[in-house]
Parts: sequence; structure tokens; C-alpha cells
Amino acid sequence: MKTLVKFGLVSALALAASAANAVTYTYVGSWIPDDSRAPTWYGSPPNGPLAYTGQEAAAFLFGGPASQYAISTIDSNVANINFSAVYDVIGYGGATFAQNYSSKYLGLYYGPTSGYTGALNGAASAFVRDNQIAGTNYAFLISGAVPEPASWMLMIGGFGLVGASMRRKSAIAQA
Repeated sequence: MKTLVKFGLVSALALAASAANAVTYTYVGSWIPDDSRAPTWYGSPPNGPLAYTGQEAAAFLFGGPASQYAISTIDSNVANINFSAVYDVIGYGGATFAQNYSSKYLGLYYGPTSGYTGALNGAASAFVRDNQIAGTNYAFLISGAVPEPASWMLMIGGFGLVGASMRRKSAIAQA
């Protein structure tokens, strides 16, 4: 029984430690907002092309859901991720916002194609050919952020064995 309890304690602690440090980032690529692959700001009627957050642009370019990406404006070094992206703001130019910043005309578009205000709060996209924006967005794939259910069950079971052992020891000590 002691060996089983020790195994449970070691398993639970190891899984708890790995769950705390489970997030890893892998550099997958970069782009500039004015990338040659991006749609032009006046090219998609009726209200301009789709606008992308930094994470949405990474998902579009490299695949997978937007939530699996972290974006940085510094470089491709994992230690320098700043969770920000360079955006093109219609009528304004380049600006850096949070990686999930969303300012879209009608909730979808980088537009409208006429009557833009030229203000910093206009429609913004991290992937559109409009102004020649200085700045690069670096995409990192996030992995291991959520432990598997089986890992959680093993960890809970380990803590349960430890608790049962402690309870048994206190009952023996009282007798």
C-alpha cells in the first residue's frame, strides 16, 4: 500500500507541475500587414475585404483556429513574445494593438471603401494591402495548454490515494 501511495503522490505532483508549465510556443512564420498575399483594401465588394486580427491572420496563413496562436511584433524568439500585432488602420496607417484587437466595419470588413475617417479608431486589419506598413508580425503556435482528461483523472486519483493514506495513518495513530 505504501508503494501505491508513493506512486500516487509522485504521479500527482509530476502532473501538477507539468500542467503548470504545459504551454509551449513554436515559431511558425511571419508576415507584414501589406503582404503580397493579402487582399487589396478596395478589392472586395460591397464593403472591402475581410479584416483580420493578428491571431485570425495567423490562422488564415498557417492553418488552425485563431486561438492557437500568439503574435509578436519583436522577433521570432519565443522569449520575446509580446502578444501584440501590427495593424493597418484604414485612412490612418500602421498601428500596434493587442494580438486580438478587433475594429471591423460592420463587424467583418476592412472598409468601407469610401468615406473613411482617417482616425486611429477606423477599421483595422493585420492582413490587407493598403499602406506600406513598417513592421512584421511573428506567429507562434501554442501547444499543450490544456492537459488531457486522462491526465487530470490520474492526478486526482493520486491526490485521492495520498488523502486516503493520511486518513488511515491518523486513524491508526488515534487507536
